[in-house]
Amino acid sequence: MDIEVQSRSKNIKSYSSNELSPDSLVEELIHELSFDNKLSPYRLRLTRLDNGKQVPLIPHKTFHENGISESSEKIGLFVKDLGPQISWKTVFLVEYFGPFIFHPIFYYIQSLYNTIDFPHTETQQLAFVMVLLHFFKREYETLYIHKFSNSTMPLFNIFKNSTHYWILSGFNLAYFIYSPEYNNGISKYLFHTSNHSSLINYLLFGVWIFAESSNFITHRILSNLRDKDTKNYVIPFGYGFDLVSCPNYFFESVSWLAFALLVNNWSAWVFFLVSSGQMYLWAIKKHQRYLRTFGDDYKKLKRKIYIPFII
Repeated sequence: MDIEVQSRSKNIKSYSSNELSPDSLVEELIHELSFDNKLSPYRLRLTRLDNGKQVPLIPHKTFHENGISESSEKIGLFVKDLGPQISWKTVFLVEYFGPFIFHPIFYYIQSLYNTIDFPHTETQQLAFVMVLLHFFKREYETLYIHKFSNSTMPLFNIFKNSTHYWILSGFNLAYFIYSPEYNNGISKYLFHTSNHSSLINYLLFGVWIFAESSNFITHRILSNLRDKDTKNYVIPFGYGFDLVSCPNYFFESVSWLAFALLVNNWSAWVFFLVSSGQMYLWAIKKHQRYLRTFGDDYKKLKRKIYIPFII
């Protein structure tokens, strides 16, 4: 079939080819464009026009699987330069590293305005351990567990994505949680942490361990769904997945809820609400994708989206 590729970026030349068929992989054309324009293939996005909208083509699928008829003799496509790219793995490693900077700094020097050493409470000690263990788990999962559907993302995203972890769960948590208790003014509320009994503290720590371990198990299940050389979607079953579409998000919310209940500082509640709200939106999208992909086979499972038996 004849393929005409129009450029949507000034630095890319338009292109034509008659060497591919509807059964050819889209990535074959992407590599031709990459070679012709001396750009990384990860920077290039191919789209087709469908009802006035640009619909991206999936590189690891054939043209036919991307909605192009097998009887097509001539098709028109569009190519766009997405700009400098960075690997998803690198982005995750960088964004999860922020808390390893802020939490030790503020735990050991308390705050930039406090020069008098003081003994941390049991609550603060547990909070410090929980945060570092959580992000150590995240870094480990990035290196050895997670499999990424896309190899790269735009370079600028590393700054946007890091804001959540470096600011909200890094600076914001550390600065207000590890400070000494103040007895007057607004500082009394800004820097307050709970003083539970050891029994309550370790009960909440136990809930946190359960939630973090469960989150890790669900990530292992998701990672093992696909063979090394395929990107086909598969319905996950087992630990938590029989109840909700995204138990990994649910268990992570439970872990941050236990953390917020432990310290009872406003910054912990803000992070819990923001992160849980974002994960709920991701869960909705994934649930809808399962329904689109598997149709009635998934619908009859009657899974909730995010919280078992509720939503």
